[in-house]
Amino acid sequence: MTSSQLLGPVEIRELAEELDITPTKKLGQNFVHDPNTVRRIVAAAELSPQDSVVEVGPGLGSLTLALLDTAAQVTALEIDPRLAQRLPKTVHTYAPAHASKLTVTNIDALTVTPADVEVAPTALVANLPYNVSVPVLLHLLEQFPSIRRVLVMVQKEVADRLAATPGSKIYGVPSVKAAFYGDVSRAGTIGKHVFWPAPNIASGLVRIDVTADSTRRASREAVFPLIDAAFSQRRKTLRSTLAQVYGTPQAAEAALRAAGIDPGLRGEKLGVEDFLRLGEARDA
Repeated sequence: MTSSQLLGPVEIRELAEELDITPTKKLGQNFVHDPNTVRRIVAAAELSPQDSVVEVGPGLGSLTLALLDTAAQVTALEIDPRLAQRLPKTVHTYAPAHASKLTVTNIDALTVTPADVEVAPTALVANLPYNVSVPVLLHLLEQFPSIRRVLVMVQKEVADRLAATPGSKIYGVPSVKAAFYGDVSRAGTIGKHVFWPAPNIASGLVRIDVTADSTRRASREAVFPLIDAAFSQRRKTLRSTLAQVYGTPQAAEAALRAAGIDPGLRGEKLGVEDFLRLGEARDA
């Protein structure tokens, strides 16, 4: 199979100049201009030739070209109409043998549903827009149960939070909600110099091996409000914070004890399995 020609700093600047594009903080745009970095991202995703990938914020196409080398299909979700319109042409130029494998949709990833996508994705691989990275990640995991592998690049501090474990200072709502869907791990750190413009901080790769089945997914509406409430006031006990869900501290304590959880603990001590037990009791 013919390999794609990947984009370097010269090609990225030329494309941006052609489109009169200056990366904006509003859209969380930082374009990757280092071929080795996109190869590293694709390698960390461990895609198969049968995978259908959804990519969010493809920008000028750096990662898209590398994904097309490996995956059977790539669906790129791009909010900027100029970039969405240019991407197929870029692929025709730099990876003509793979052009038929690409579908570009001009859409806000926070609003996408299965009806907007022709092929159900089996993997999410993306340099996520930094300003909405966690909401986009969780939205796509909710909307597409077909996704079994996630490899995303986000701000390093966000990556650390997503992969944090119970008891750590940075463990919180994103950590538990990501773990709801599967096994979360850090897959490396990416320096600032591979982007244009260079961001102020380093980036991190996060991998999620999705294990959530239909039973777990069905409990989401019962479990997620518990997670939000448990971390709403980090210094307070679960008996206090979960009162907003159960009505009173007494009712919260009874629910916690029924699930085998000490009401005197704080939210940061609970793993996703604890929240699932509480959720099951709410559904019962």
